[in-house]
Amino acid sequence: MKNPQNILITGASSGLGRAFAIEYSSPGVSLFLSGRNLANLEKTAHDCKINGAHVETEILDVSDLSAMTDWIDKIETGHALDLVIANAGISGGTAGSGEDDDQTRNIFATNMAGTLNTILPAIKYMKHRKAGQIAIISSLASFRGLPGAPSYSASKAAIRVYGEAIRGELSDYNIGVSVICPGYIKTPMTDVNKFPMPLLMSANKAAVLIKKRLKNNPARIAFPFLMYAIVWLMGCLPPGLTDPIFKKLPKKARE
Repeated sequence: MKNPQNILITGASSGLGRAFAIEYSSPGVSLFLSGRNLANLEKTAHDCKINGAHVETEILDVSDLSAMTDWIDKIETGHALDLVIANAGISGGTAGSGEDDDQTRNIFATNMAGTLNTILPAIKYMKHRKAGQIAIISSLASFRGLPGAPSYSASKAAIRVYGEAIRGELSDYNIGVSVICPGYIKTPMTDVNKFPMPLLMSANKAAVLIKKRLKNNPARIAFPFLMYAIVWLMGCLPPGLTDPIFKKLPKKARE
């Protein structure tokens, strides 16, 4: 969609979600932002209002289906959502010992169920009016399971494949679906990493790039290209060949 006017963004209190909100904020645009940190979300809203946007915020957890459905129903009573960016996500991992049970369930609840809780209620309305666009934030980690972050990799793979699968069906309703697979972006999530992150990109730069590409409704937005090519190739190779390589990669520290 070239110039969306009513935009919903989850995880807007920090990182890439905040960068999206600021990048899209301008006169005539209405932003509907959610997050879990009140102070940070209010700061995002304040900065977007300075740019001339109308902003409404909601403190909620995307894993709460009832809360997400009620929020989107409330928005749709007065505004037809043009663009929904399912951005909220978490990571985890315990360096040296893997993810514990609670981390695993929380990651899937937020990254996978939370994405469905965001897009499915909105799609219902978009189908009715045969218009709209969905952007799902996945990751380059979705192309190959990483031993250091198994739940993160798997949850991002699930939403990537789901987004690519529903794209064909929803095109019949004039609804665009794009899956975004970034590499390392500087956010609070990656700030805890103690290992080198090649081609690390700022959240603002990533938001500008994604916004520009979303205008053409691509099936997939993956970057930076070099890392995309590497992980795509690794995902195509037999696990028996790549396991020894991935086992040597650093694990995420526990957040």
